[in-house]
Amino acid sequence: MWRATILTLFPEMFPGPLGLSLAGDGLARGLWSLEARNIREHGLGRHRAVDDTPAGGGPGMVMRADVLAAAIDAAAPQGDARPRLVMSPRGAPLTQSRVRALVEGEGAVILCGRFEGVDERIIEARALEEVSIGDYVLSGGEIAAMALVDACVRLLPGIMGESASGEEESFESGLLEYPQYTRPRDFEGRAIPDILLCGDHAKIAKWRHERALELTRARRPDLLNDRVRETRAEKGASTSPSRGEVER
Repeated sequence: MWRATILTLFPEMFPGPLGLSLAGDGLARGLWSLEARNIREHGLGRHRAVDDTPAGGGPGMVMRADVLAAAIDAAAPQGDARPRLVMSPRGAPLTQSRVRALVEGEGAVILCGRFEGVDERIIEARALEEVSIGDYVLSGGEIAAMALVDACVRLLPGIMGESASGEEESFESGLLEYPQYTRPRDFEGRAIPDILLCGDHAKIAKWRHERALELTRARRPDLLNDRVRETRAEKGASTSPSRGEVER
């Protein structure tokens, strides 16, 4: 079973949206598990302190390394092979390929930071992988953790009705997803493209691929650049680049 363990100061935020829809149904059926653990249980003193002022001065508070170490060790003792993640705007962007890699494992232990962040030493000492869901800052890591878990859970066997549903979405092929349509055939003067109603699956597939390319080129040209680099790297592994490729 795929297991998600969330370390947070606000365990009451979970399961939240993860308890509804596809993820919630899978959770109820035992296809995956979710545990939200309160970091404050490992806090110090009468008030269960989890943070302190930043070394060197500055605004806000920083979550203590010793408190977080105790929380992580209790949630993922020695022998727990799950990756340890910390949601952070400075982390590596979460991609569909990283999501699929996480799904292939046993789950994840996810630390949700608060305040000004966490002591850098806990990232080093517990080999935490910093993960970002976008170039913006949230009040804490909980919403980001929900997004990561949802992205993983929906790919687990038995969650989605058809396996193909997840194979033709944005980013799965390195492209944005093609436009989707359904009834009614005409909506406010806008009709479903005739080719989608022709019954020729090869023509439909070609049309969808072309539209996906157009959308990606217009909205996320960086994805196409990544595809070109990957293709060239694959070719370069077996053949030397041509003069034209070198010049470009």
